[in-house]
Amino acid sequence: MARIAGVEIPNNKRVEIGLTYILGIGRSKSKKILATVKVDLNKKVKNLSTDEVTRIRKHIEAHEIVEGDLRKQVNQDIKRLMDINCYRGKRHKMGLPVRGQRTRTNARTRKGPRGSMIKKKK
Repeated sequence: MARIAGVEIPNNKRVEIGLTYILGIGRSKSKKILATVKVDLNKKVKNLSTDEVTRIRKHIEAHEIVEGDLRKQVNQDIKRLMDINCYRGKRHKMGLPVRGQRTRTNARTRKGPRGSMIKKKK
């Protein structure tokens, strides 16, 4: 298994697909990276030479924001929204949908499970 950016990439996958296991790299970015470092898209990860793996690793470290750094950046962006008290920041604080979805119904993912109503006997 090749280890790139702290992620184990499975041997039996093509390199193009294997790179998508890294947070922050999708199919299109994977194709661009492989074209830049001149590695065949259809090669399996287990067939990569150590030279090819190091070229891919160096390119990702130098030019891409991935894994821990990307997570940290996203969390800082959300924290900044909450600090400046904008609408999106308020929605994040309250745990409600941020991008304009309805909340009367169908917001269970953000709102959590329904609270059960306790009925009192008279």
